[in-house]
Amino acid sequence: MRLPLRRSFLSLLAVVLALVVAPARAQLTIEIVGGAGTAIPIAVVPFDGESAFPLGISGIVAADLQRSGLFRSVDPGGIVPRPARAEDVRIDVWRGRGADAVVVGTMRPLGDGRVEVRYALVDSVRGGTLASTLYTVTQAQFRATAHRIADEIYAKLTGERGVFSTRIAYVAKQGPRFQLIVADADGADPQTIVSTDEPLLSPRWSPDGSKIAYVSLEQKKPIVYVQNLATGGRTAVAAFRGSNSAPRGRPTAGSSR
Repeated sequence: MRLPLRRSFLSLLAVVLALVVAPARAQLTIEIVGGAGTAIPIAVVPFDGESAFPLGISGIVAADLQRSGLFRSVDPGGIVPRPARAEDVRIDVWRGRGADAVVVGTMRPLGDGRVEVRYALVDSVRGGTLASTLYTVTQAQFRATAHRIADEIYAKLTGERGVFSTRIAYVAKQGPRFQLIVADADGADPQTIVSTDEPLLSPRWSPDGSKIAYVSLEQKKPIVYVQNLATGGRTAVAAFRGSNSAPRGRPTAGSSR
């Protein structure tokens, strides 16, 4: 099943990719409103075994999809027994609830501290399994795994690449402090990259996602810096007389971002 794409999530999310000013003490919340009449109804069933872990996966997947504006959540509650595998999904039951697709899955601890995460996407209109993937991850990778699953579901049902696994950069201000923050696409897991009493402007990602260029007024004049996210080091790349502004990354050979 390939359902028609009504609107592009990429264009809706673009408003937050460059610069967002928000209170630094609160997690950035991104909400896209509209499109309910054309949204794809989907049920994301809580994964079997998920309750044994502090952070589950199905809730993040459901939130990612609904936040895009292209999906509408169908309540998965009250189904007994609750399906955990594609073959457990009773198509007539979910079709009766108005769901065009159903997501089910399991989470099983392994002896080495890792967790086996398995999910399936089922077409409840025509029947059949649209996707089925197994991940072996650590608990620290649960959120990233949930975003990857949401990306796969998004691609299967819209025909376009999902962006839930990407990150955003934004500037927050609390009192006199400006902070350059990097977070997941949903605003979760924010990390402060730069903090200063002087304004920070125009964050831009490098094509490979390993660096961020931005404008800082720390020296009482606009200077463009490039920050390496892995090492924490930064380099001034434009400190010329006059105004240095609007940095932009340029793709290099082999870059996929």
